[in-house]
Amino acid sequence: MESESVLKRTGDSLDSGDSSKRMKTVSEEVKTLKEADVAITQFINTAPNHGFIGLLKQRYSDFLVNEVDLSGNVVHLLDEGIDLGKAELQGKSEEEIEQIKEQKKLEADKEPKYELTEENRVNLLNLITEQELKNIEELFSNGGNTETETKFPDKATRTRLHQLLRTSFQGKLDTVTSPENAFRIALEKNSSGPKRYPQESINHVDENGVINYGLGPFKNYLHFTVYKENRETMEVASTIAKFLRLPAKSIRFSGTKDRRGVTCQKFAINKGKVVRVSQLNKGLKNVVFGGFSYEDNNLNLGDLKGNEFLITIRDVKPIDETQDLGQIIDSGFETLKSKGFINYYGMQRFGTFSTSTHTYGVKLLKGDWKGAAELLLAEQDISAPDSKEARRIWAETSNPSLALKMMPSRFTAEHSILKTLASEKLNEDGEYGDQSYFKSIMAIPRNLRIMYVHAYQSYIWNHVASKRMELFGQNVVEGDLVIAENEPVKTEVDENGEVFKEDVAENNFTRARPLTKADIDSGKYSIYDVVLPMPGFDIVYPTNKQLEQVYVEEMGKEGLDPFSMSRRVREFSLSGSYRNLICKPSNVEYKIVKYKEDAEPLVRTDLELLRAKKNGDSLERYINHEEGDKTAIVLKMQLGVSSYATMALREFMKADTSRLGDTLNVKIQ
Repeated sequence: MESESVLKRTGDSLDSGDSSKRMKTVSEEVKTLKEADVAITQFINTAPNHGFIGLLKQRYSDFLVNEVDLSGNVVHLLDEGIDLGKAELQGKSEEEIEQIKEQKKLEADKEPKYELTEENRVNLLNLITEQELKNIEELFSNGGNTETETKFPDKATRTRLHQLLRTSFQGKLDTVTSPENAFRIALEKNSSGPKRYPQESINHVDENGVINYGLGPFKNYLHFTVYKENRETMEVASTIAKFLRLPAKSIRFSGTKDRRGVTCQKFAINKGKVVRVSQLNKGLKNVVFGGFSYEDNNLNLGDLKGNEFLITIRDVKPIDETQDLGQIIDSGFETLKSKGFINYYGMQRFGTFSTSTHTYGVKLLKGDWKGAAELLLAEQDISAPDSKEARRIWAETSNPSLALKMMPSRFTAEHSILKTLASEKLNEDGEYGDQSYFKSIMAIPRNLRIMYVHAYQSYIWNHVASKRMELFGQNVVEGDLVIAENEPVKTEVDENGEVFKEDVAENNFTRARPLTKADIDSGKYSIYDVVLPMPGFDIVYPTNKQLEQVYVEEMGKEGLDPFSMSRRVREFSLSGSYRNLICKPSNVEYKIVKYKEDAEPLVRTDLELLRAKKNGDSLERYINHEEGDKTAIVLKMQLGVSSYATMALREFMKADTSRLGDTLNVKIQ
């Protein structure tokens, strides 16, 4: 069963033939990425026990993630979108319809015809008289027209007044200049035709006078909650953009969430209309939109405090069966709660296939464009099944056109490289030149290119973090770096002037400084203040020579220099950043659950709780089962941005989290 589960995870299918031979092939010949390959080696918990193992993500509901917004609120699904309701006049008699219409008319007459703010009133009175403004306002009750006695010979002043009257009265006035440079003003006549100012037509008002289904007046940004099961954040964003025929940049979110789980997060759409987005609920699978509101501000990557996790670990057993499971769990939990975990970049950072993502970054930092392209297209022990044929064709023929026909477009980097090379000419040696390979690399979407070099920075950071813990543990020592007081957060701006942030926000502090003996003696600083730098040209390295040497030696293995990180290609010219060495989760708790059947649900999702409430049922998050012979642990915690839940699990379980490791078996429903 172990080998079979591995095959399920890699997407391979069982071949015909002897089963024992198949199992041997999978377990012995397939090269998988291990924690040690990316320098994840140390634990905070040094208690003499061997931890416990379990099954993670056996069901999607075993991994619940809810965003925590900037105000500290956990984002939950509280409704399934707006209720469009039934037509109010459906099934009514003629007399009832007339009564409803008359009531609507009376209510409409009570509504203010315009909203003149105090600021706009003051600005108008700087240009026209009090009586002239009164005459303008009376137009909304008596109709007709008016003309100012004041003359405006200056063109700039006339332009200003035209604009001011338009905005002050929400585009409901027609204004023209008389030959004598006075202003002639009347109500907008073409109210039934296309609006001169689209803001007026963007609100939806129902028969009861309710604006935008209870959300209030339209604002520039429509915010809403996205509940998704086994769907990637980018995938959902692309789907919304496709159905609404919007540019992808109009769909914004604060952070990406893993596909393999059930997650809730906030999205925002520039100039979004609530009815159009909510209607998508009818046709989308494993996605629900709710919690709509109109806001003045957009969402940007990093606009969140973190995430709340509810993680179910099934079929838990001690690694050493002679040890008591309860004591092991208590020991791991107390360490996690009181001391935290080493803030490693988790295995997700380095990809799902045999070749780690950071190795592509090495090629890019060295300017080896051909090497990077070849590595991305290469055959691997573990790769997505539907890309294998294309990889084989490229390996055997080096023909990009043939390989492109077999490479699915969802493999964005590989598809971009092949498509570009197919349009390039071969040189005299029958090969593609360096410039052709460079063009193919730059055809890869920018965020993906940068992800590769950031993965290399993460790889080096992990090495230094492991060495730091090995040498000094949780003691603060001279030369450790802390963030300098009153330093602003640093943002990286790309060549288009746009702020760049990664898939999860980094602690991009501007400056750090080394601790002195006096700092340490003061007791002001703890291990939770210590940061380690990602290699770059705009950071300082620890003044402790042992740690500085780790940067030099590890990067030197690839012919790279930590003190020379500028590059000719600007986006590969890394400024660096700082990351806390230790992370401590908040609101940590766990629950031990007994159960019988492997696949039975142990927690309820937001959608299940919401629908139960609609049916009048009051259910708890945890599902109570009769006593069974299997044991599960449900861990709840909140983590800040850029920290990996798998690394918290690793410390809790004191077990290897490698995707295909033997101690933490990751199965996907």
